[in-house]
Amino acid sequence: MSLSVNNLSILDNDKQPLFAPISFSVQPGEILTLMGPSGCGKSSLLSAIAGHKSADFSYQGECYYQQLLLNELPADKRNIGILFQDDLLFPHLNIWQNLAIALPNQVKKAQRKTLALKTLAELNLVELADKSPMQISGGQRARISMMRMLLAEPAVVLLDEPFSKLDKSLRSEFRNWVFAQTVSRKLPVLMVTHDADDVPIGSRCLRWPWNKEIQDA
Repeated sequence: MSLSVNNLSILDNDKQPLFAPISFSVQPGEILTLMGPSGCGKSSLLSAIAGHKSADFSYQGECYYQQLLLNELPADKRNIGILFQDDLLFPHLNIWQNLAIALPNQVKKAQRKTLALKTLAELNLVELADKSPMQISGGQRARISMMRMLLAEPAVVLLDEPFSKLDKSLRSEFRNWVFAQTVSRKLPVLMVTHDADDVPIGSRCLRWPWNKEIQDA
């Protein structure tokens, strides 16, 4: 199932556009990258697609998941997962509880811990189950955050520079792991970044001002 954006633009309170209207589509299992400098509107674009709209902006254009128009749907009905720079784990919950809370509502309470522990076993991180987010490393928090998002069974994944705060030694490994997780699930992925190293080899990339698409080799 694809994600499509048609002539999307975001205007500030003075009706000045953050960027020229943009159109693109992302197919299942594909990762499309939008590259651009800080302040160009990358995160605002992702927020508009996810439905987290700000009163500071107005929006034009259309967003579709397959044939479903998303524009008027609230964020919690769009089934879109977002991975941010910060892991955003709940500090008052331990690691397995952070995972369990993301599971769909139809998963019964008795099953939630079992599924959370199974996920940790797949990551070889079972020993972290009862630890708090502050007791584990940044790389471990990043993996837990990613799996928490995937456990919610999103139809679309948005990546908002999720690798930028990791140490360089961890960044490449985590980046490749994230891409493998989304491709194996055949999810359409839209990533925004300012770092050319984040762009998957052989994937499509729109470089600022997003009016020319290139294929990264």
